[in-house]
Amino acid sequence: MTILVAARDEESAIADTVERLHAQFPEAEVIVADDGSRDGTAESAEGAGAIVLRLPRRGKGQALSAAERAAPPGRILLCDADLDGDLSELARVDADLVVAAFAERIGGGFGIVKSVARGLIEALGGLRLSEPLSGQRVLSASARAACFPTVAGFGCEVRMTIDAARSGLEVREVELPLRHRATGRDVAGFVHRARQLRDVLYACGPQGVNFRGARLPLVGWKVGIKGGPAVAVISALGLADDLWSGPERGFRAHLRSGRTTGVLKLLGIPAVGLLATRRVSGALLVGLAANALNQLDTRPGRALKAYLAAAPLAGAPVGIAVLLLPYDLHEMTMLGDAGSNALGGLLGLNSVERFTERGRWAAIGALAGLTLLGERTSLGAWIERTPGIAWVDRLGRRA
Repeated sequence: MTILVAARDEESAIADTVERLHAQFPEAEVIVADDGSRDGTAESAEGAGAIVLRLPRRGKGQALSAAERAAPPGRILLCDADLDGDLSELARVDADLVVAAFAERIGGGFGIVKSVARGLIEALGGLRLSEPLSGQRVLSASARAACFPTVAGFGCEVRMTIDAARSGLEVREVELPLRHRATGRDVAGFVHRARQLRDVLYACGPQGVNFRGARLPLVGWKVGIKGGPAVAVISALGLADDLWSGPERGFRAHLRSGRTTGVLKLLGIPAVGLLATRRVSGALLVGLAANALNQLDTRPGRALKAYLAAAPLAGAPVGIAVLLLPYDLHEMTMLGDAGSNALGGLLGLNSVERFTERGRWAAIGALAGLTLLGERTSLGAWIERTPGIAWVDRLGRRA
């Protein structure tokens, strides 16, 4: 068994936690994922005998996923960095996912986040746990495969439980005399719980896996909500592709396969453009622009930067893109097809009103050429080897 600990700014507690874990599980390897700590957390953990992964700050879920990728095959035990207590009983329970419930509650808020988490697990996973947010849990190899990579942020435990239950695995909860540093009913405590609530809600929504293998919440549907009815339908078509798409990529692959969510988008998005603009040029602009932004959405921030560059020309709104850009660049969220198609739809719909007839057909020609280029070669590779464009593309993105 391997023990995984996600830690941020836990210099004062991490050494004791690692030493306690080594005493309880002398044969186990302890991996500490240091989530961008600003203190000596990494050094303290190494001094206590842990293997330390030094990571940029990405949140608890991504830190645990990085540690899981570094761990050898087999069972894993997850543990909070400030835990005080004996977890050996947890490892002796025969189940796929075993969650530790604290026998005694110390501190905390009013139980709102816990109640929401409990309700979501019951609604989406069919289970009821007394401690849905507990970070102390043992996963079998089967549970590990079903739950990792886990979702980003503080909602990782909630989604982990839901994923295990949906996979038909046995989930058990064990009450143990454990303690940890509880947040209080002060400003810092309420800010922490607000982040927890946000992360729990996102964790139970649609998820995508980015090019690094990180599992992130898909938030592109927000563009649909802000963009009006036509953009909302385009976003819904993109979300269907996010949730149910197969391995097909590109027009030709989707057309060969027949009934795919990609074919649904290929027919549906231009139809939305036709109904919204009453012009064939509008249908083509909306369809091609949606596809172009989708083709570019292969690296954090790329599609949003392209949208922000084109929006002034098309007279499209920029507010929602500006709000989403830092989260996309920092790999906290993903647009998904729901977002990239909706942004392209916004460009297409607004350009119909802004451009002359000649301008619309010129834009259609340019977008059609981009689509053909994307079918034959990688637009991302071309961007990355083109001076100037490559610099703008990398700006603000982590290495």
